[in-house]
Amino acid sequence: MMNVATRKPMTVDGYLAWAADQGGDGRTELVNGQVVVMSPERAAHRRAKFAVAKALDAAIARFRGGLHVEPDGATIRIDDYTAYEPDALLYTGERMPASSVVVPNPLVIVEVLSPSSRHHDTSAKLIGYFKLESVRHYLVIDPDSRIVVHHIRESDGSVRAIEMASGILRLDPPGIEIDVAALFAGV
Repeated sequence: MMNVATRKPMTVDGYLAWAADQGGDGRTELVNGQVVVMSPERAAHRRAKFAVAKALDAAIARFRGGLHVEPDGATIRIDDYTAYEPDALLYTGERMPASSVVVPNPLVIVEVLSPSSRHHDTSAKLIGYFKLESVRHYLVIDPDSRIVVHHIRESDGSVRAIEMASGILRLDPPGIEIDVAALFAGV
């Protein structure tokens, strides 16, 4: 007879309570009930995240309210056992209370690729984010090649992708536009 240690999967609620007790030491996500430690970020990755948040913020400044940008650190609950922290996101409606950790209805989600996250960002996260009915756009930013892949949920529920290195990125809904160059400003 063999003894096998099994680890009970952590729920998102349990993960959020655990993460709050950690005091912000290290970046983690919850994937299928298991805490996953994220690798340290390269300078290009951090600069791209900042550029994306600035570009989204500038785009919504031209919009008539009801849109909000959250930079890195907000939590997206995919299901009972998976929660991701995208590099930036945009949501609609009332502004979240200051104590909120989870964004309940993201509209646009952005991930910036890194060598350690490339596979997960373009596979499991792509599938996971589009499980959420509110998500209409998933942007995958590659700071090395300076390309953005714009995944769009169509009105029939299908998802299509457009790769862009320049031009105007249209996010409709909510009806905003971003110059692709702005996503790489300062990178």
